[in-house]
Amino acid sequence: MPPYSAVLRRLVLATAVVVSLSHVPEASAQSRRDRAATADLAERMAAAEARYRESLVKAANADPEALAQGDAALEDVEDVLLACEKQRGCELSALLPGVKRLLKAQADDVGGADGVETDDIGDIGDDGMPTGDVPEAATAAALLSEDGQRFVRMVQFNPAVQEGIRRWLTDMRVSLVTSHENYQYMRHLMAPAFEKRGLPEALLFGIMAKESNGRVHAGSRAGAVGPLQFMPATGRRFGLGPDGSGFDTRYDPAQSADAAASYLSERFAEFGNEVEKWLAAYNGGEGRARRIHDASGGRAFWEADVYSQFPAETRDYVPMVIAAAWLYLHPREYGLSFPKIDVRPTHFALSRPASIYELTICMGDSGSRHGYMRQLRNLNPRFEADQVIPAGAVLQGTTRMAALYKRWCAQGRRADLAQQLMGSRVDAALVRTGPIEVVRPEGTTVATGVPTPASAPREHRVAPGETLVGIARQYGCEARELAQANRLQAPSYAIRVGQRLRLEGCSG
Repeated sequence: MPPYSAVLRRLVLATAVVVSLSHVPEASAQSRRDRAATADLAERMAAAEARYRESLVKAANADPEALAQGDAALEDVEDVLLACEKQRGCELSALLPGVKRLLKAQADDVGGADGVETDDIGDIGDDGMPTGDVPEAATAAALLSEDGQRFVRMVQFNPAVQEGIRRWLTDMRVSLVTSHENYQYMRHLMAPAFEKRGLPEALLFGIMAKESNGRVHAGSRAGAVGPLQFMPATGRRFGLGPDGSGFDTRYDPAQSADAAASYLSERFAEFGNEVEKWLAAYNGGEGRARRIHDASGGRAFWEADVYSQFPAETRDYVPMVIAAAWLYLHPREYGLSFPKIDVRPTHFALSRPASIYELTICMGDSGSRHGYMRQLRNLNPRFEADQVIPAGAVLQGTTRMAALYKRWCAQGRRADLAQQLMGSRVDAALVRTGPIEVVRPEGTTVATGVPTPASAPREHRVAPGETLVGIARQYGCEARELAQANRLQAPSYAIRVGQRLRLEGCSG
């Protein structure tokens, strides 16, 4: 728990109450004395903010005076806000950015763990006022104090979970950090569904990390797809599936999160607060979980004769999800530093046709370790990576991505270079020196000379690790044409090992 959490909590509640109840008298009605009082409040706010930042530095250096100084600064901020509400001509919008910076300083200092999120009082708009709904006092208190602790109370922290933590921190550390980075870009789309139903956000992250590592287009051999891996039948129960345009909404982060929250709410109705059984049902099916629960008289998941009835995959899945959720809430305790990235959502319109691959090239990697392909795909799941998106289409992204698009992709040398690279093909590199005819036995393959029936359509048998895009490039055709020839559904174009693909329209 961060050092000033109680005072910060009270500060957010005071801010919420003041914003929701206050009526600011018009500044034109101010007297000279009112203007002086308003200026004094602004100076007090600035001074309190400076003292608070100093206290954070002292806290990092284990200075025993840090806590008292920080609390005093926060209490002064609270007094200023309440005084502003009563002061004629004092505009709260002028003070709220200071509160926002103060809360962000605390969140940055604790790495986002068990602390105050910067969104707790809403985003600040151009006029200095929150852009979202102002939370009621009770809601703000729940957001600040309950999420992490509610999850801690709901799960059993035992050696199985500890083993999961060890695995996430060693062999699977890169997967965990990548999952967190991917989730941050989608958090504004996914978290509201869990918050609305009172479910811990950490649980959402744990499921997503284990299921897909935050890759929206992930798919399993069993047919589960999307960031939260819904099977077709389960997806249909919760409104997911083909939407009539060729898009499967299981790939949509917001809709899949809403479906997952509804599914877990159903399990809550069956199993109460026993999250382990929610997760066992999510992974192994609610029918099996219900039968085991009823047959055991409702005894706990971790009792040996209950636990042993679940399949090995589920016995592994449950503690791994809980472990990922635990690390989401307590990273610093385990020496874990999740990347801090700018994920402010926005959208931008294409001024020229481009694919996500092309945008990935021209945007570069400014502000992202690995570039923006994954983020662009996750936020725009309807488009395949190599699909040419027409000019005028609006893509979801972040403020940084929008700025990079305007700077590097709308026009200019890098934009032209990216377009050139996307148009390049291997056959264009071949040098043809004359009319030399290569004579092959009729009806044989180039590689082996083995005869093949001339009338049979050419086929490719899918090998492990192959993708439709890679196969299309191998044979000199477009992935979309190849998908249509084999009746593969967009946007995943899922293929399986051993599947035979008709190579209609391919030249290679």
